[in-house]
Amino acid sequence: MAPILDAEENRLKHAQLDRLLRPRSIALVGASSTPGSLGEAVLLNLEDAGYGGELYLVNPKRPVIHGRQCLGSIDEMPAGIDCAVLAIPGSAVLDSVRVCASKSVGSAIVFSAGFAETGEVGLAAQRELARIAQEHGMILEGPNCLGMVNYVEGIPLTFIVTPPQPREDVRGAAILSQSGALAAVIAVNMRHQGIPLTYSVSTGNEAANSVEDFLEHLIGDPATRVFALVVEQFRQPKRFLNLARRVRAAGQFIVLLHPGSSNAARDSAATHTGAIAGDYEVMSTLVTHAGVIHVQSLEELVDVTQILVRCQTIPEGGAAVFTESGAFKAVTLDLCDRVGLPLPPLSAQTEQSLREALPPFIPPSNPLDLTAQALVDPGLYRRTLAPIVEDATYGSLMLAIILTDPMTTQLKLPRIVEAIKTLQPRKTVVFAALDEGASFDFPELQELRALGIACFPSPERAIRALARVTTLALHTVMPDEDPKIGPPVPHLRPGLLSEIESKQVLARLGIEIPAGSLARNVEEAIRIATEIDYPVVLKAQSADLPHKSDTGAVILNIQSETELRQAWEALHHNIGKARPDLLVDGILVERMSNKGLELILGARNDPQWGPVLLVGFGGVLAEAIEDVLLLPPDLPRNAIEHKLNRLRCSKLLRDFRGSPSRDVSAVVEIILILGRLMRSSPQIAEIDINPLVVHEQGKGAVALDALISVALKAL
Repeated sequence: MAPILDAEENRLKHAQLDRLLRPRSIALVGASSTPGSLGEAVLLNLEDAGYGGELYLVNPKRPVIHGRQCLGSIDEMPAGIDCAVLAIPGSAVLDSVRVCASKSVGSAIVFSAGFAETGEVGLAAQRELARIAQEHGMILEGPNCLGMVNYVEGIPLTFIVTPPQPREDVRGAAILSQSGALAAVIAVNMRHQGIPLTYSVSTGNEAANSVEDFLEHLIGDPATRVFALVVEQFRQPKRFLNLARRVRAAGQFIVLLHPGSSNAARDSAATHTGAIAGDYEVMSTLVTHAGVIHVQSLEELVDVTQILVRCQTIPEGGAAVFTESGAFKAVTLDLCDRVGLPLPPLSAQTEQSLREALPPFIPPSNPLDLTAQALVDPGLYRRTLAPIVEDATYGSLMLAIILTDPMTTQLKLPRIVEAIKTLQPRKTVVFAALDEGASFDFPELQELRALGIACFPSPERAIRALARVTTLALHTVMPDEDPKIGPPVPHLRPGLLSEIESKQVLARLGIEIPAGSLARNVEEAIRIATEIDYPVVLKAQSADLPHKSDTGAVILNIQSETELRQAWEALHHNIGKARPDLLVDGILVERMSNKGLELILGARNDPQWGPVLLVGFGGVLAEAIEDVLLLPPDLPRNAIEHKLNRLRCSKLLRDFRGSPSRDVSAVVEIILILGRLMRSSPQIAEIDINPLVVHEQGKGAVALDALISVALKAL
């Protein structure tokens, strides 16, 4: 858990971070003239960048390096230097940081490895680094990092060769990465794609300062529009979610690559929810809800960033695609279907406008095959683009153009540039070469970038990135702010509650459960059955028996007193055979519910990320089918209804082959109740309702089985 800082502490922390990212004075400890050494690489970067601040070189063995005077030790440095770059062996780092702290150095960058990643000894050394930094208010980047680059002011404090970046009048991208190697790779890839960079920070082991610190510091930075993040482990997940919302409120964007997905089963989980909702899925659900674009590869990270940097509008509708190949139309339809990029059909008005703009042998459609007609008809691009640019149905437009032949390319590209300049589209426009491998350095492509168009060497990359950006609008919803969660939940004992205890909690919240009571003997069971009427079901109750059907501890459809007596004996026989040591609280006698569609609903308070909900098709096969979705706990009613339609079996909720429509509104109401409960009751670890039987429209839904797990303390 991140410490809560007051306003003054926050101000001081931001001031110190500024001393790292925008240092006016730098000490290079371990400066060197040895080719290939870290100390020389940093120095060469600073010289190439023309760094104009104060630069102090520290080397006890060399009085002069690259014509600059050297200090013999850190002790000789003046006090109050903004940033010390430690290009020294790991064994010397602790003592060096101590001296830097004593001389009021504002920040330090530690390249050396050999700390927490090596075991207990290294971990102890890293903790001491953190203690020193925190005690003196020093910002510490690393250890085990590649440093940082301030591209805006030309300050490369890294040993990776970093050529100066040409200035461009557009808000760019900041790279924040725990991995130094990937930070360097991403920077190269982004420069190759013409993406202007603002900062690159490699946080390494994050002994004292994490990705979250640098992200918070750069919220509202006038030069930065996009944060490209590579995070292997979030140190402060809940803080990150809050920062992500602040980033979006500031008009900036986060694109996240978070490796570590796994389908490892949670065999020890007491509830279905715990078994199905893995940590990675929880993370992905909640960061996406907070406005983060979660990507799956380095390529996607770079490509999505390019669209967000170049294109000033975010698409809220589907895409229109123009190409020069009939076969590629079919490829586009298949790919867009797989990645979830909508391709709306042409409206009657747009179709008519295109028909008037096209020659008779080209039928209007989306995607649209222009063939090679533009080579003989210079105005074709402008005439055909105009109706799409004016049609609000389309949030984005992609031009997939063949660039194989340089001669014909030079006939097409100037006309495309001219059309864009003339039409000035106020929607996302991307350009893609249909033939990756063809030359991609035409000057017109730089003109297109300057006009706010992202340019890609292949259409597949463009489509995947466009799909990611398009979903951003779908995930941007106003949260459910209704604080009502029904009657107050009483103090709950820690541990796994039995079914009847769990259902009593749900009933207090307004969730319907079957009529019934707990029986201690068969005569009580007969009395209860008579009161609620047959048919009934018997269920053994124990917190140590979460899945009763596995042990024969459930007997259904009991029609009479005689059958109930027989079932009572059979149930106890089954338990004695399967679990002879089980202590049973009693037998729940419930009215047998009418049949309906079975769903599973769940909630989990993840210790790292907070609450998340689960909905899917349920019953005893819930874990085998895994047709489930995770939902944020604060989705409003309309967003929940929309999400339910994404289940693979969602057709079963509506009229389907003679089956009636189900009471979806009742399901939505229960999801709202669970979300509000989890947000207001941090002591609840998990809730599992399986099955929730959903009846016909207007007849509600009933929780047939439920389990609640309560933590020892609030999560």
